[in-house]
Amino acid sequence: MEVIRIHTILRMVVAIKVDIVGGSISGLSTAISLKQHDSSLDVIVHEKYKTIGYNHEGRRCGEAHTVEWDWAKWKPNKKSIFNEILTGEVYVGKKHYVIPRNPGTSFILNRQEFICQLARDAEKHGVTIQTEDKIKSVHDLNGTYIVDASGCPSTIKRELGLDHGMRGMSYQQTVENSNWFFPEKVKIFFTEFFGYFWVFPRTPHKKEINVGVGTFTTIDYNMKDLLKTFREEHHIDGTVNYTTGGLVPAGLQYPLRYKNILFVGDAGVGTFPLTGQGIYRALISGDIAGACIAQKHLENYSSLMYKKFMKWEVIGKAFLRMNFVFRKIGPAPVLKASNLMVRFSNMSH
Repeated sequence: MEVIRIHTILRMVVAIKVDIVGGSISGLSTAISLKQHDSSLDVIVHEKYKTIGYNHEGRRCGEAHTVEWDWAKWKPNKKSIFNEILTGEVYVGKKHYVIPRNPGTSFILNRQEFICQLARDAEKHGVTIQTEDKIKSVHDLNGTYIVDASGCPSTIKRELGLDHGMRGMSYQQTVENSNWFFPEKVKIFFTEFFGYFWVFPRTPHKKEINVGVGTFTTIDYNMKDLLKTFREEHHIDGTVNYTTGGLVPAGLQYPLRYKNILFVGDAGVGTFPLTGQGIYRALISGDIAGACIAQKHLENYSSLMYKKFMKWEVIGKAFLRMNFVFRKIGPAPVLKASNLMVRFSNMSH
């Protein structure tokens, strides 16, 4: 008994602490992964808001989520799902593409509840979640390792002068009693103005949709006016009950690692460069970051992220830069390039 007690005390003394800044999707997936790989780790999630999930930033995205291939483990439960998606429709100028989805793989999330789902899982694994705990400086943290899951822009990267990466902008309205509520179907419209619109079915009993606009640049556009014009042109009716928006990190946001700090989610791997989809990237980056830290191989994290996302990093960002040039010429080249990318993306998946 004495030997067991001494072993327990020693284990507590040498326990490795990991501080995670941000209690959203990437931060919580990192926390879960850390505990799954090494239950002895002392994992602390620092969340600046009073509640997990149901806070100011809990709905800060379109809420579309795909669970295919190697991220199928992150399937949402019933409470976390507003709609299952069976069809995607993409419009590029006069071209119209219909992309079927396999049942049980694509959803419009109740993102706030999905974050709570992850938080409950994290706590079951022994993770400590500290709410109303805003980290003012990275130097206030004393963990052996630090994970920045603070979003875009990253609070730690800004403090350390490391805030690099291609960015866009988004603006979204949630509209209820909408004549454009199409269950099980998402619609995306690429346009000649260097961006895209989306219409996602949210809450069925409210006939509620998320309708938004995203651009591949942070300059030039009045996002609210763009969305207003889009809604008028397509006769999208309903009552706006929520608005959100902000910076969209397009692709990898360098660096992915700095000393003992790993950057996950929007702070590290960003979103899919072509459509802004970032939930699955946040989950994957957290999962892999947790494994690298638990195995004490932080140096592997960047190379694993490059391997996972580099194909679309190169293709997607080349497309964005090409469109930035085409935009100065006129709408026709922009739409032509968008058509090629949609076709290629569909064939690649």
